[in-house]
Amino acid sequence: MSNLREQLEQNLSGRVCFMGLGNTEYGDDGFGVRLAEELMAAGLPHVVIAGTTPDRWLGQAADFNQVLFLDAVDWGGTPGSAVLLNSTEIASRFPQVSTHKISLGALAKWVEMNGTTKAWLLGVQPESLRPSPALTPTIETTLQVLTELLCSLAHEEQLAGANLR
Repeated sequence: MSNLREQLEQNLSGRVCFMGLGNTEYGDDGFGVRLAEELMAAGLPHVVIAGTTPDRWLGQAADFNQVLFLDAVDWGGTPGSAVLLNSTEIASRFPQVSTHKISLGALAKWVEMNGTTKAWLLGVQPESLRPSPALTPTIETTLQVLTELLCSLAHEEQLAGANLR
């Protein structure tokens, strides 16, 4: 995930809101919520657990330079692999179909309507979306790796005075 680390370092700056999306009753679909919970427990500020209703939280987006959606998405990768997409890529890959009430593409466009906030998606390829309150072991491993990565980046930015958070 070193390439992902570089992408995050290059693209996320200023005040970042981490927004966890997904349904925790459907296995790996709860990944984004679980990652947000881990980040919150680690003390990162500006973490929102939006679940299946992210549109209810978008009013806060204008307060941030960046909004990073955390979600399980089928992007064609191997289960547990992660991808970072900008708003244009989100809109082209996820224009309409969504497990949320509003598509990721529409969410990204909505966030960027103010002209100052950028939307990103940190998406993880799910392994199973069967009804279950637990993540699969593969996605649980990815969850731990990404928690450490995001906490590390936030800590480094804080030490550098830049404020990734």
